[in-house]
Amino acid sequence: MTEHSDRLRSALADRYALQEELGRGGMAVVYLARDLRHERDVAVKVLRPELAAAMGGDRLLREIKLTAKLNHPHILPLLDSGETDGFLYYVMPYVAGESLRGRLERETQLPVDEALRITQQVAAALEFAHRQDVIHRDVKPENVLLHEGVAMVADFGIALAVSAAGGTRLTETGISVGTPEYMSPEQALGEGEPDARSDIYSLGCVLYEMLVGEPPYTGRTAMAVLAKRLSDPVPRARRLRDAIPASVDAALLRALAKECADRFGTVGEFAEALVAEVGEGAEAVKSIVVLPFANLSPDPENEYFSDGLTEEIITDLSKIRALRVISRNSAMQLKGTDKDTKTIGRELGVGYVLEGSVRKAGNRLRITAQLIDAQDDMHCWAGKYDGVLEDVFDMQERVSRSIADALKLTLSPEEDRRLGSRQIENVEAYQWYLRARQETWLATPEALARAEQYLKSGYEIIGENALLHAGMGYVYWWYANIGVEHEDNIALAEKYCDRALALDPESAEAHLVLGLLYQAFHGDQVRSFHHLKRALAISPDDAHALFWLIAGHGVVGRVEEARPLVERLEAVDPLTPISRYSRVFADVFTGEFDQSVEALTGWLRMEPGNPAALILGVWFLALSGRLAEMCSLVEESADLGSEELYTSVSVMAKHAVDGNLARMRESVTEGARRTARRDPMSSHIMADVHALAGLKDETLDWLENALSRGWINYPFTVLQDPLLAPLREEPGFEAIAARMKWEWERFEV
Repeated sequence: MTEHSDRLRSALADRYALQEELGRGGMAVVYLARDLRHERDVAVKVLRPELAAAMGGDRLLREIKLTAKLNHPHILPLLDSGETDGFLYYVMPYVAGESLRGRLERETQLPVDEALRITQQVAAALEFAHRQDVIHRDVKPENVLLHEGVAMVADFGIALAVSAAGGTRLTETGISVGTPEYMSPEQALGEGEPDARSDIYSLGCVLYEMLVGEPPYTGRTAMAVLAKRLSDPVPRARRLRDAIPASVDAALLRALAKECADRFGTVGEFAEALVAEVGEGAEAVKSIVVLPFANLSPDPENEYFSDGLTEEIITDLSKIRALRVISRNSAMQLKGTDKDTKTIGRELGVGYVLEGSVRKAGNRLRITAQLIDAQDDMHCWAGKYDGVLEDVFDMQERVSRSIADALKLTLSPEEDRRLGSRQIENVEAYQWYLRARQETWLATPEALARAEQYLKSGYEIIGENALLHAGMGYVYWWYANIGVEHEDNIALAEKYCDRALALDPESAEAHLVLGLLYQAFHGDQVRSFHHLKRALAISPDDAHALFWLIAGHGVVGRVEEARPLVERLEAVDPLTPISRYSRVFADVFTGEFDQSVEALTGWLRMEPGNPAALILGVWFLALSGRLAEMCSLVEESADLGSEELYTSVSVMAKHAVDGNLARMRESVTEGARRTARRDPMSSHIMADVHALAGLKDETLDWLENALSRGWINYPFTVLQDPLLAPLREEPGFEAIAARMKWEWERFEV
């Protein structure tokens, strides 16, 4: 033992014979000792000296006595406590077994039934203590001991005693009460006195870790964990492990709600929810796809209205956290499908299918909808709504609420409020917005120009509006993204989105566009992550926010951390290219170049004229060394035109391989070069293209620019990119690599 522990051994010698150190925690060191009076083994926990000095013993010992009265089969009792020679200590029975932490370190994940059994036992202990007005405050795997199949909660009330006794002096020690990965948001922020719902949150984190293998929020520092907890959406455990029952997934979502009012009222309710529907096919009421509503209007141009209604219902249902909703992107792939309901349910992994129709004739409107059980093709709800155009918002809300009722979903107060809110209340302006959104999805210069005019028509009717502003911001972002010279696209996009957030801080659309702007054009990845995570917190299943957040992880070299997001995106958007690309994206930055090419081939088959798919196909083939195939791909796509940035860079790569440097430089206009210089990934691709041509100085220049725009993917650029291998001994490259590594190591996602 150390000198410190020798002094402790001497101080306790008349009561306890210290034998060995068992472990160390944030507040105490634990020793195995022999209780000389009762001839039994015990665990003696000794508070860290700096903590003891800050607190003093009298108050601590008084607070501990209150928790010593807890007597429950799943609570490890407090046997003794005291102060001697400046040491504050307390004594508990020695449990011959291991902590839940030790079990998780050995196995990472536990069988679902065993994780639920442990949670039920811990919940019983917490429920008993809460009835005595005692809150644990530090529920974590280290404080759950496993003895012969029985879970026992240790350190009950110790965190309360330390906090109460330490007062303001506690903060001076640098020690926080509670463990960051398991603390509730209100406890982490110090907002009032934690109650039972704080322990419920912590128990939810412990269960999540038992099922998934890590807590719901992790980070390198306590502040990083807190930032994720406050800004990231509540993670879905079932997306990471299929064996988790849907009822357990839903119960976890509620237990981990950011607002304590949205959690279970008691830990007993949480425990009941975990087992209420296990084995009863709960997934059937936890996932849905909304098929595109059929346009039955006499005017085929009213297609924008039926598509818009489909999207609005998807948006409404996506506000319910206990429901997984297939994204608009994948839903629209099923427009006019002849697949039966069972096939759709099986392919998408959903329990329910909503289908319907819209008939708009003049000012009259009829909406029909029916909910179908995808397991047995049975109709379980149907509704028909007649009215005038001014009733469309009420009709839309009635459809969404009817579905929630049919699926027996209990809405939180916040979900109920959001389901009834509408960002545009004027029907004529709403129709202009729907037309604009339909054009924006096409993302061609002509379509974007039409979208811009439609949004301006909406402004003429209702003036400033958050949704119209966000829509305009999206249009200008697309102009910039595809390299169209159109005023100052980036500044205008930012201006519109800032104004949207001033009008509505919860505008997911505005947060999304700002996230894209900061990622691709401002080189500020910290602010990009903030806005993209905020968009996901507001709209958890937004496929575009997920996609661009995955892309952001690639820019900053945190690919492994992105894989759970890839799983989420594939779950909500399985039918469109972006979910395929997200998987490709994760593979290429871990050096799986050939695998990335094969996966990208599927995207090119789905969208043969997509310039983004083309440039990535060109890049991946070059990384794989398959240069002949790369040139063939560019030749096959020659009719796409050269005004598009991605297309012209692809042509540039072909000329680089041919060695025709003059043609290579002519392939990209100065405007396209400016666009590429604003974007970190495009800058890196340009560096690789110049490396193909053997142009060392230009390659280093583009790498330098990529770094200045926020590209800090050190593992890929410096260690894996084969096109840059010839430059790795160059002093210029080494300088860039050193700075990139420094930035990469310090970035917190």
